[in-house]
Amino acid sequence: MMQHYLLLTPGPLTTSDTVKQAMLKDWCTWDDDYNLEVVQKIRQNLVTLAVSGNIPDKSNRYSSVLMQGSGTASVEAVIGSAIGKQDKLLVINNGAYGERIAEMARYLDISHQVLTFGETQLPDMAVIEDALATDPAISHVAMVHCETTTGMLNPLEATAKLCQKYRKVFILDAMSSFGGIEFDLAALDIGFMISSANKCIQGVPGFGFVIAKTELLQQCRGQARSLSLDLYAQWHTMESANGKWRFTSPTHVVRAFAQALTELELEGGITARAGRYRKNQQLLVAGMRELGFEPLLNDKLHSPIITSFYSPESDNYQFSEFYQRLKAKGFVIYPGKVSDADCFRIGNIGEIYPGDIERLLAAIALAKYW
Repeated sequence: MMQHYLLLTPGPLTTSDTVKQAMLKDWCTWDDDYNLEVVQKIRQNLVTLAVSGNIPDKSNRYSSVLMQGSGTASVEAVIGSAIGKQDKLLVINNGAYGERIAEMARYLDISHQVLTFGETQLPDMAVIEDALATDPAISHVAMVHCETTTGMLNPLEATAKLCQKYRKVFILDAMSSFGGIEFDLAALDIGFMISSANKCIQGVPGFGFVIAKTELLQQCRGQARSLSLDLYAQWHTMESANGKWRFTSPTHVVRAFAQALTELELEGGITARAGRYRKNQQLLVAGMRELGFEPLLNDKLHSPIITSFYSPESDNYQFSEFYQRLKAKGFVIYPGKVSDADCFRIGNIGEIYPGDIERLLAAIALAKYW
């Protein structure tokens, strides 16, 4: 039997056996069984998940498009397609993934301003509002929802309100939050939201997706700075050719994602999954504190997705040794990514349940060697 580890990371993550099994069949990219019955249904299901049915006529304002590659590729497709030559992007940055958006803007020669906050600091809404109020050239605002550098959950509703107040297009990188945290795109008036197959929907890596206002997708026409990452061209092809992808579709990954969406529904939707993730995270933090580990962030700043913990203050401790000891017991954790703190990270999303967290805590107690 193949040894399976529990991936306690922000993605790729542990998937169900049935999601894995969904990849055992080969699919033809020209076949309606694939394009109509799988791709188009995924696109509609994503919009349904993202936009509440309680808001009349709002769901028709949104559409979705799937993009080959990593989640970063989908973010870059939005940044490179949605922002015109006369536009300006404001990037809210308090971690590695906010900085990555800023790096995209630099690579693509997009006019932009970066508001950089500390990695353990919640973005200051007064500073953001001042930038919007004093620079009318800003047309778009980009922010990471769950900054997995630390596990911080950034202020989504407050930022959305500022974008509405100043009539800016809000671009939300919800890579590690969509499907695991409840929010409504239409209620928040979000212009573009980006996520990935291998995050809270609990699929496998291979493509990302964008859920956006249809009128904004139409306005992307002719603005892309890349052939393969042309968001409008990909969306238009899927719209006009019944789910056809412009270039080779990751068929097995897409079929696994369709199965993952079915399993999300069976679990009780995002509400139920968010509840499971919150319970996992609270159990993890309480148990780690009992073992002598302290979280990097104040509890009020934690997301239910991933948590950073300070490394032990011991000359004998090495993350690589700790990592290998836990891996030998069937658990894979994540190294730290904070620039000025020695820490490590433990995720609790994916096919992970409270019983798994309890087994992890028991394994950590046994793996302590310092």
